[in-house]
Amino acid sequence: MRICIFCGSRAGSDPKYADAAKAVGTLLAREGIDLVYGGGRVGLMGISADSALAAGGRAIGVLPKALADRELAHTGLSELHIVSTMHERKTMMADLSDGFIALPGGAGTLEEISEQWTWGQLGIHAKPCGFLNVDGFYDPLRAMIATMVEGGFLTPEYADMLKFESDPEALLAAFRAYAPPPRKWFPPEDQVKP
Repeated sequence: MRICIFCGSRAGSDPKYADAAKAVGTLLAREGIDLVYGGGRVGLMGISADSALAAGGRAIGVLPKALADRELAHTGLSELHIVSTMHERKTMMADLSDGFIALPGGAGTLEEISEQWTWGQLGIHAKPCGFLNVDGFYDPLRAMIATMVEGGFLTPEYADMLKFESDPEALLAAFRAYAPPPRKWFPPEDQVKP
């Protein structure tokens, strides 16, 4: 099994974010789950990879050449794939992974997990998506998702696809129990006519 981590290329302003990245990397290694991530050596990205490796696990990075050329590549990974574009990076990370966890991060983290959530709604994949909600970091996003439901732009079944947990073990347990909802815009299989 492989889990993709989306997280900050910075460590953040509070040590609890780094502690969470260490905990996730260590937990995945302990559970025999490969960590897939953006391939950088900096921020929470590097911390999570280093923790997985230190605990005897595997860390697989996918990094665009432009970022590797800026000396941001983690050179001690189990595997490092250098790709041409950000789009190729996200596609390869998705293809390599069985689920997606967002740790605290910025715009890139939010964009990456949102894309995977959307792909799950459309049935492009049936993989779980979740947030490690460190000290309520993602509470405002959770409230925004509720607003989307209340406003009629999102049905509850697609909101419920996202798992929010403050504990990495609870998040991993939610992933193991995940059952995807029906694909958006597709009738149930028994209603499809030849």
